Order: sequence, then structure tokens, then C-alpha cells
Amino acid sequence: MASSFFLLLMLLVVAPLALLLFLRLIARPRLTKVPIKGRHVLISGGSSGIGLAMAELAAMEGASCVSILARDPRKLEDAKCQIQLSTGLPDDRVRVLIADVRDFEGVKRVVEEASAGGPPVDVLVCNQGVFVPQELESQEMDTAKYMVDINLIGTLHLIKAVLPQMKHRDDPSTPASIALMSSQAGQVGIYGYVAYSASKFGLRGLGEALQQEVIVDNIRVSLIFPPETQTPGLLEENKTKPEITKIIAASSYAMEAKEVARKALDGIKAGRFIVTCNFEGFMLSIATAGVSPQTSYGMAFIEVVAAGFIRVVGLCFLWNWFGIAERWHAERKNSLQEATRYVGGMRSSSALISRLVFLPKQGDYTASSFSLSPYPRNGLCYLIYMHFTGDGWQVR
Repeated sequence: MASSFFLLLMLLVVAPLALLLFLRLIARPRLTKVPIKGRHVLISGGSSGIGLAMAELAAMEGASCVSILARDPRKLEDAKCQIQLSTGLPDDRVRVLIADVRDFEGVKRVVEEASAGGPPVDVLVCNQGVFVPQELESQEMDTAKYMVDINLIGTLHLIKAVLPQMKHRDDPSTPASIALMSSQAGQVGIYGYVAYSASKFGLRGLGEALQQEVIVDNIRVSLIFPPETQTPGLLEENKTKPEITKIIAASSYAMEAKEVARKALDGIKAGRFIVTCNFEGFMLSIATAGVSPQTSYGMAFIEVVAAGFIRVVGLCFLWNWFGIAERWHAERKNSLQEATRYVGGMRSSSALISRLVFLPKQGDYTASSFSLSPYPRNGLCYLIYMHFTGDGWQVR
């Protein structure tokens, strides 16, 4: 009886404590604080959305200078006015940087101008990003490259431009920070997000390798994973978002930009490598921990203990997502067959269906166009538009 009790004590108390102590010893980099007060904060994509909200928060927390970088001069000036009105920051402490992150020389020039005669950049937030959701087969390669160039290559340009002055900042004993704005689509692939996820997954590799390079310079890297966020670009994104993507995304809610900005800035200040913004992101961070840096030995303990269970949960989600795609395409196939039968019944025996194209709307294929081959008697080509009403297909 005593031996059983001792064994149970070992399993429930001693073993977890031993693991916790071991993780405390090996977790790297060490936990630290990255102050915002009195620092120069540079935020790309700072003219709207999450970037603008972070700029306002940084100003409210006492940043000595807030620089916002974007391409549109008018939006940048409007953003500058908003920051000054909401925080009272003087004109010379809010700097506007006009550049396209795809142009390294242009980025390098404005970054140097931002620190000329003032403090070097202490906190860099690479927040710029574009998102055009669409199946890869339908998406133009120029669009896919555009996303990768801005989301991934643009981040490399920003970091390379800022690193020299960040390494020679006024107080190297105080941690600096480089934050990369990824996405939950940078933790798990989603239907319709092929190019976008590729660019955001790339940020993880960038961040993990960069942290090893700059830790000796007392620079911390943070990788932020926001969910879908209520920003000016969200409505545009929804216009091209595939129906399957909308169904999958409906299981989560879109956060407000200010809420994401607060979570992101808190994570940067805490020096965390992985920064999540909601419960789903927290669960994904456990499922995708891999060999990424971990400053918190407590969080490392949770990752080790919960990894197996979270893997099962993740597989359940994937089972559901694959099922959504399979059912959607099966319904499309059935609708196609039904429409074909309908047209086959109404056309003349000599007419042949040469082309059948469906147009998606509201989650299923509700409209179709049929191109009939030239009618033998007069050589004309007929185009018939159909509409599915629930009672069947009707000619429009």
C-alpha cells in the first residue's frame, strides 16, 4: 500500500516538478521586459488598422518618437493627425515615412531619415501586409508574388534597414525588439490561403533564425499571430474569399484592431517570442510549438504536457475542414449534373452542349451559363442563363 502511494506521489507531484525545474533551466531566451517609454518605435503599415492602433498605444505609453511607414502620403498624414489628437504627442515626435517595403533602397533611406538627429529605432513592428484569398488555380501569379513580396520580402527589407542602427542604439543594456506581424494563417494552412499562408509561415522561419542572430545584441524577436481582424482591408478580402473559406472562417470571430494592437504590444513588452491574441491562437501556439524559442518555462511546461491532446484536437478540426471541402464540391458536382439533365431535356436533338460554367454565390452554385453549339439551321450560337431556386433550375 505504501509503495503504491509513493509511486502515485512520484507521478503526480515529483515528476511534474522535476520537469518544470528542468524547463526553467533550459528555456531560452531568458524572460525580460522591453520598455516602450522613452523609446523610438517604428511601425510599418502604420496608416490604418492594427498598425495605427499600435502607434497610438505606443504614444500613450510614453514613446519618445513614433514613426509610421506606409505608401499613401494622404493616409499617413491623416494617421499622424489622429495620433496627435488622441495622445497629445508633439508634431516632431510623430514621423511619417513614405516608402514601399518592396523597395529596399527606399526603405533604407526613410529609416535613416527617421533617426537622423534623433534616437535610433529601438522597437520595430513589421506590420505591413496584403491578403487576397483565392484558390491557387484561379489566382494570378502576379497576385501571389505581390503577397509574398510585401508580407515576407518587405519584412526582410525593413529588418535589414533597421538592424545597423538598432545594434548601435544609445542604451544597449535595455532590450530592443523586432516584432513580426504574422497571422493564424501562419500557424495552420486554410483553404484559399495558399500564397498568403506561404508568406506568413515564412515569417516564422525568419523570426526563429533571426532571434539566434540578434540575441547577443540584446534584441528580442516577437512573432504575433492575430486572427481575422476588423480592418479597412477586411471588406475587400471578403469580396474574393472562396465560399469554403468563408464557411471555415465562420467558426471564429473577427477581433477589433485596437484589441489586437493591445495584445501585440503587451507581448512585445513582455519579450515573448510567440504572441497570441485569443484562445484559438493560444491553442495553435501549443500545437505548433516545435522547436521555437520559449521565454516562459511555465508556458514550455504547458506545451510539453498538452501537446498530445492538442494534436488530437487539431486533427479533429482538420477532419471537419476536409469534410467541408468534400461536401461543397460534391454539391457542386450534383448541381452540375442536374443542370446538364435539365438543358438536355429542353434542347433540340441536334444541339450539343459545348461549354458549361458555374458562377458561385452564397455558398453554392446558384447560377450557370450554357453555351450551345451553332444551331444547324441558322448557324447561331445560343447562350442560356440558368438559376437554381430550390424547386429546380429555371431559365433566366
